[in-house]
Amino acid sequence: MKTQLKGKTFRPADLVAYARDSIVSKTLVDRKAGTLTLFAFDRGQGLSEHVAPYDAVVEILDGEALITIAGKKLHAKQGDLLIMPAHVPHALKAVKKFKMLLIMIRGGK
Repeated sequence: MKTQLKGKTFRPADLVAYARDSIVSKTLVDRKAGTLTLFAFDRGQGLSEHVAPYDAVVEILDGEALITIAGKKLHAKQGDLLIMPAHVPHALKAVKKFKMLLIMIRGGK
């Protein structure tokens, strides 16, 4: 974790800013065990369908997103949390601009 954040409370959504027609990311933790990454998606931006080797936990911090997991569309909004299973195709698209915290925990089954 960034040294200045350790041992303090903070609002994750305040640490990443929206940028016009872009996706902005900021890594908070990058360890062998896993990562914590903040994202800010402008309206209409997204990540195309892909798979990850580990379960991915997404918390929507602001706005609204359409998240597709194995072809099933889920509407996620501020305060929602979901787990995208490992090795299952998923995609994200900003219905409105949105911010999310992505938690990846490596290893295990």
